[in-house]
Amino acid sequence: MAAEAVGVDAREAASRMTSVTVNALPIPRLSLIVPVYNGADRLPSSLEEVMNFLLAQPYDWELILVDDCSNAETRKILEEFVWGKSRVQLLRNEQNRGKGFAVTRGMCAAVGVYRVFTDADLAYPASEVGKILADLEGGADVAIACRVLAESRYLMSPTFFSYLYTRHVMSRVFNAMVRWTLIPRVLDTQAGLKGFTARAAGIVFPRVTIDGFGFDVEALFIAKKHDLSLAQTAVFFRYDEEPTTVRFAEDALTMMRDLVRIRRNDWRGRYA
Repeated sequence: MAAEAVGVDAREAASRMTSVTVNALPIPRLSLIVPVYNGADRLPSSLEEVMNFLLAQPYDWELILVDDCSNAETRKILEEFVWGKSRVQLLRNEQNRGKGFAVTRGMCAAVGVYRVFTDADLAYPASEVGKILADLEGGADVAIACRVLAESRYLMSPTFFSYLYTRHVMSRVFNAMVRWTLIPRVLDTQAGLKGFTARAAGIVFPRVTIDGFGFDVEALFIAKKHDLSLAQTAVFFRYDEEPTTVRFAEDALTMMRDLVRIRRNDWRGRYA
């Protein structure tokens, strides 16, 4: 099997997503999904920040950690963290499948009224989840962080400026192509903080086919196809270190291929 704790492919499970009551416990208002791949040096502090945020909330919640076949050190940290926590679930992929697969699997397992995913490095502080939740509670089917809104704020080290400038330019070019070819008016498709209502998650994630970073665009395209309303939210965003998982040339080429794949899937009726 490719994944522990779930005996079917994540997308097959997603296709059966319905309103669920688990062991007669109240359905949580918020399901927070965090995909994890390595990063053991910063993971404990991120998990502590997430838990402090959740424990301060007045509503029921669940936390779903999806380990995308991390190394032994990261695996140990996750296992020790979830021990004895009834509202925290750990899912593990036996093979590294990519962020898109991990998020999809987490959305399949979630039972909350609202379902939000964020990155394990907490580039968006845990408190920013509240902004996404507020948009969903306000009536949006889908809510996404938007780093290019005038109200958004960055915190970064000057030593990363060259990297960030290059990344920003490439991101703007990519988003312009996305708006031109697939999703008009969405300013920032790649921010790692997005939320869905239970209904929207049930529509979108059974249809997602991309395992890697391009899944964000695919998910938003599917939402547009099904006339789901979308809110774009200004956020606080921090760069604490230069990522090693982003390779500009290789990732840009992959994401271009993903755009073609999404258009081809649409022509074939995959998203109907």
